[in-house]
Order: sequence, then structure tokens, then C-alpha cells
Amino acid sequence: MVTRPPFAARRGFALIDAILGGLLLAFGLAAVVTLSQRCLVMLQRGEREAMASALLDELLGQVVTEGPVDFSRRRAVAGQFEAPWNDWSFAIDLSSNGEGDAWDVVARVQDSNGVEHRCATKVSARNVNDEPERKPEQPIDRKDRFERKKEAMKNG
Repeated sequence: MVTRPPFAARRGFALIDAILGGLLLAFGLAAVVTLSQRCLVMLQRGEREAMASALLDELLGQVVTEGPVDFSRRRAVAGQFEAPWNDWSFAIDLSSNGEGDAWDVVARVQDSNGVEHRCATKVSARNVNDEPERKPEQPIDRKDRFERKKEAMKNG
């Protein structure tokens, strides 16, 4: 025969069960809030790094396009970016390794939080006398090319 404890002893078990469930729920919610906060911080850091990467790419692209000598003559090598990035600053260090050698270029950008992002590369100086001739070896006859394509489509 099975005997059950009196009703009063069983009533305390439900209260303990509810308290333990509440504690587990509180720990779970605390973990979710902490993880979501860390996720937000990491997301903001990633956005800043992506923006810094784009700004560094733009600066280095201008140095490569204009050449290190012309770049330093035409543009400022340090300052603030224009709007909407006016809370970001930049600095470019250009140093020559001698005539005929590539220049050392270090581009740095600093975000609104004061974190510096940098990229270093080598860029060869542009020689004005060695400008490539940008003409095709043979003239391009587009009309003849179009007519041949049209004839080929008609035949086949």
C-alpha cells in the first residue's frame, strides 16, 4: 500500500519549484541581455572599421592615381574629412627611398572615438615622360564590326 505525505508537506514543494524556475529564468534573461549588449558593441566597432577601410582605400587610391609627388603638391596630407565624415581625421606620410625606388606611404584615419586605423603600402612615382600612349594599334571600325555581326546572325 502506498502512503502519501500529508497535504501540507506537498504544498512546500510547489513553492520551491516556482522559486527555482524564476531563478533560472532570471539567469537566462541576464545572459541574453549581456550577449545582446556585446553584440551591439561589436556591430558598432565593425561599422567603424568598415568606414575606416573605405576612407583609407579612397586616400591610397588618390595617392596611386596622382602619384606621391603630385599628391603632396595638390592636396593636404593631414586634416579633417568633408561632411558627412567631418568627425574623422586623416594623415598621410609620404617618404621617398631614393630616385627610382618606390615611395613608402602610410595612411592613417582617426574615428570620432579617437581610435586610429592605418594602412601602409609602397607606391612607385609617376614619370611624366613615360606616359603610356592610349591608342589602339589598329583603328577600330565599329560600323564594319556591326555589319559583320548582323550578317552572321542572319546566316546562322
